Amino acid sequence: QVQLVESGGGLVQAGDSLRLSCAASGGTLSEYNMGWFRLAPGKVREFVAAMSRSGGNTYHANSVKGRFTISRDIAKNTVYLQMDSLKPEDTAVYYCAADPINLRTMNYWGQGTQVTVSS
Repeated sequence: QVQLVESGGGLVQAGDSLRLSCAASGGTLSEYNMGWFRLAPGKVREFVAAMSRSGGNTYHANSVKGRFTISRDIAKNTVYLQMDSLKPEDTAVYYCAADPINLRTMNYWGQGTQVTVSS
C-alpha cells in the first residue's frame, strides 16, 4: 500500500509561487494515478490536478488551469504541484492522493499541507 507525504506549503502573498511535493513510498508512481486536491474552510474538497499512471495524461481544474501544473519525477518517486500566480482563494489544505484505477476518486491520501495566500 502506498504512503504519501506532502511538503512545501506555507504563507505567501498574492502573485507568488509555491511548489508542493508529494513523496511516495510502498509503491511506484507507474502503479498509481496521482492527484492533488484541496480543502478550504467551509467548503467541500475540490479536485485540483491529476496525472495518469503512464504520465501521459494530465488534468487540471478550470480554477487553476494556466496557473498550476502537476508533474512527477519517477527517479525520486515524487509528484509535484507547481503553483504560480497564487490568489487568496487558493488558500486551503492541499492533499496528495493516489489510486491504481481512478483519476478523480482516490483511495490513498497524504496528511495534507497548508497553503495560505495573503492579499
